[in-house]
Order: sequence, then structure tokens, then C-alpha cells
Amino acid sequence: MDTVTNQSIFEELVSIVGAKNAYLQDEDKYKYSHDHTEDYSFMPDVVLKPSTPEEISAIMKKCNEHLIPVTPRGGGTGLSGGALPTKKGVVISMEKFNNILSIDELNLQATVEPGVITEVFQNAVKEKGLFYPPDPSSKGSCFLGGNLAENAGGPKAVKYGVTRDYVLNMEVVLANGEIIWTAANVLKNSTGYNLTQLMCGSEGTLGIITKIVFKLRPYPKKDVTLLAPFTSNEEACRAIAAIFKAGVAPSGMEFMERDAIEKTQTYIKEEMGESVTVDLPDHIKAHLLIELDGNDEEVMMNEAETILNVLEDFDTGGEVLFADTQARKDELWKLRRNVSPAVNAYSLTKAEDVVVPRGNLPALIVFIKEVGKKYGFNSVCYGHAGDGNLHINIMKEDLSDDYWNNEVNEGIGEIFKEVVKLGGTLSGEHGIGIAKRPYMQMAMGDVKLDLMRGIKKAFDPNTILNPEKIF
Repeated sequence: MDTVTNQSIFEELVSIVGAKNAYLQDEDKYKYSHDHTEDYSFMPDVVLKPSTPEEISAIMKKCNEHLIPVTPRGGGTGLSGGALPTKKGVVISMEKFNNILSIDELNLQATVEPGVITEVFQNAVKEKGLFYPPDPSSKGSCFLGGNLAENAGGPKAVKYGVTRDYVLNMEVVLANGEIIWTAANVLKNSTGYNLTQLMCGSEGTLGIITKIVFKLRPYPKKDVTLLAPFTSNEEACRAIAAIFKAGVAPSGMEFMERDAIEKTQTYIKEEMGESVTVDLPDHIKAHLLIELDGNDEEVMMNEAETILNVLEDFDTGGEVLFADTQARKDELWKLRRNVSPAVNAYSLTKAEDVVVPRGNLPALIVFIKEVGKKYGFNSVCYGHAGDGNLHINIMKEDLSDDYWNNEVNEGIGEIFKEVVKLGGTLSGEHGIGIAKRPYMQMAMGDVKLDLMRGIKKAFDPNTILNPEKIF
């Protein structure tokens, strides 16, 4: 495998997209050398910005012929280093693939390009009374293609599922430049292996997505939002399973420990010039943000009443807040969606997003805090607790670089071992990338990793597509 060192090959690659769509200087390429993962940075040889599948096909044919590594890149919001050019070579930016091609109201489908921003797509279908549920916290800047590559989720995944649950078909450019459709635009398909689902979560290692066909739902007309306080993290996490056991299926069930709320309130005030007011007496250590949605207000109010009755058996330590206006609902969700940028503004972090059966969340929270004490680091925990997906932001603060890069990683390894022991796995939505690659063996084992390597080899025999990711 080589970098783009041959001048004639370099000029051929640039000619495919035109000089104005090729970045050659370090100051232009720097943006594409990093994402939101810690402080990683890998400078590519060249950044190309194609605008058609045929241009990507031509790039891939040339790179495959000369064994040049290629890293596809979306919005750059990743938290696992999954779109970083660790082997230099070519970065293919999907910025120009930003069109919503069609919205089929009859069949509840939409065809889009992968560079469409998630929230832009959600708003476009909402105008037609339709609903695309996956809503990662970075939905205002992340691309749909990146959501597919990492199989992104978000708060509504607990009721509606994750990105892969809404993909019917996709157009993909393979490593050798061939262009294929993975399936058909139908709701049922038992025709051969499911290539569509295989591409979801493959982190750009199997092909480059150029078109996506999503299925949609009717938009729910009503919603209810509650904020429940608790006297401990464990008590909040214990309440989650009880709510589901009572027969309620929230559209959102988000956990935030006290430190997450405090740092986010400060961030919103100082960085955004706004405010979110949540009462935080000293004895309150965690909150659950709970959302119900649907079309029948009476049904939702009955479900809210059921939740309140369930919470009577737990140590809430205060009144459950019922958001009675849209402004108050938006304010509470603004608080939740800004936890990650708030924590990252406070300190360099290692952002992990483990997932366990939700009944095991209380034990996991306790273990994380014990490991933090053992290794001398602080952590902020929050996340999609309704489906067991916990975000753990480990903060560098005043730790030395050597300790941060070595001893803290030992602590993270202990957390991952406990996650697997509790029946969970390494990532629920951020992906593996380079950040979690060293820990894959403990989660998957040799047999499954060898199967994955075999699949990679079938799609990409020369291993030029997004090398050094996942395994």
C-alpha cells in the first residue's frame, strides 16, 4: 500500500474531480485530518470532493490499481476515529452529495444522497407529515451516510430503532470501482444475503455509499416530556427497567448524572448565551428525561400516569417535572443534546458508548465509578438508558499525557471487560474505528473476527478502503 507519491497518478486523481474540488495544501486538508475523537490527527495526501458516483468509481479504480488507501468521510462528527486517514492516501469527502432526490408519500419512502444533513432530511419529510426517527445528538451537522456507516441511533432508538432499521436499499461504489445497488425498494426481501444490512455499521470499510432509500413513518402528532430526579445514579437506572415492565414504551428515555447537567448548564450559558433551568438540590444526583409520543393524547396521559405510579417505588427525592409547553420541552432536550459538547469543552475526553441489557445498567454505573477511583480519573455518564446504551466521557483534566495514553487506557479496558461480562458490547452507535480497535478481540473472539476479515477481503481484496479500522 502506498501514499499518493507518483505525480502522474496524483494529477490523474485531481483531474477526475477538477482542481477546484481537490485540496492539496495542509491548511486546506487539516479539517479532514481529524474528527471529534480525542486529539487524533492524520493528514491525508489529498482530499477529493466528487459529485457523482461515476467520479467516485473512477477514483476507486485508480486507487485500487495503485494500492492507494482511500478514506470516505461525511460530516466529521465521529467519536471513534472511523473516518480518519491513518494511512494517508486519499480522503473522499461526500459534501457535494447533498441532495434529497425524492420523497415518495404514497410508499412512505425517500431517496437521498449521503451528504444530506440528518436534521435537514428530518425537517423535509416532516413538512409532508412524515417521520424519520433516528436522531443522533449531532443531527444538525452529521451526514446521513455517516449515520449509516456507524449505524447511528439517538434518543428515539428505544422505541423506533436505529438507522439500519430504516434502510431499504443503497447504491454503493465498491473498492474496484464497480457500482451496485444492494437490494430493492421493497419492505420484504428474502433474496440472497442481506448486503444492505451488511453495509450498515461497516464504517466505510466495504464500499462508499452514494444513494440511500429510506423507509418513513407517519409523524406522531402529540408528545409528552417528563424530567424525573433521583438521589443516585443507580436508583435512576433501576427505574428504567421498571417503567418498561409496567407496559410503557417511551419514545425517549435518557439518563443524565448530576455532573452532566451542571456542566451543560454552564456551557449553554457561557457558549450559547442561553439558559436551561433545572432545579439541582444537593441530594439529587441523576435525572431521567422521558418522552412519550403518539396520536392519542388520552393514551399518552395514561402512560405518563403509569410512569408516575412506578416512580413512587423509587427514591426520586423530589417532584417529577412535567414539561407543559413546547418551549419547556425544547429547553430540556437542548440540555440533553448539548451534554457531549459541554463535556468536551470542559476537558479533553475519551468518549465511550458501551451498551448492556438495560437491567444491568445499575451494576455498570457502579463499576465505572469504582474504576475511576482506582485509576484516578473522573467521568461523566449519560445516554440512551432506555436501550442500555451508556455514554461514558472520561475526562483528562490535569492528568499527564503519559498517564492519559497508558494508564487510563488500562482502566477503559477493565470497563470493557465488565461490559462484556454483563452481556453487553463495546459500542451501541459510535462504532469501533481506531479508538476501540485494540479491544475488539475481547468482545468478538477470534472466530467472529476472522469471519469479518473474510468479508472485508471479499469486498476489498487489496484492503485500500478505510484501512486500520475495526480490526
